Amino acid sequence: MVTAEELKKIPAKPGVYLMKNAEGRIIYVGKALSLRNRVRQYFQASRNPGKRIESMIAQIEALEYIVTDSEVEALILENNLIKKHRPRYNVRLRDDKQYPFIRITLEEDYPRILIVRRAKKDGSRYFGPYT
Repeated sequence: MVTAEELKKIPAKPGVYLMKNAEGRIIYVGKALSLRNRVRQYFQASRNPGKRIESMIAQIEALEYIVTDSEVEALILENNLIKKHRPRYNVRLRDDKQYPFIRITLEEDYPRILIVRRAKKDGSRYFGPYT
């Protein structure tokens, strides 16, 4: 179980948090502009989270966090960790879709601008994550 002392030590910085069950399995990955505020929200008695989140909270035995330099970095890290670990309670980002890229076809007489899911080595210019 996550203690009040552990919650106090969480920095008020952007980052990603990982909630683990008794077996050490990651059951939820989330991002926050302020890790401290976001994680504390899960454990506030006055909050009515709904049955699904209530079930998740009951299973949390450990909490880890990774501080990032920005909210954008946290968003990308969260997405990558969800794809890697496929946590039970992350349903929105669990699919295998990638962030979109903007592709400009330079090899054509009249270049086109397209939105694609993967960058290829095809002579086009790509703009997007990690480019």
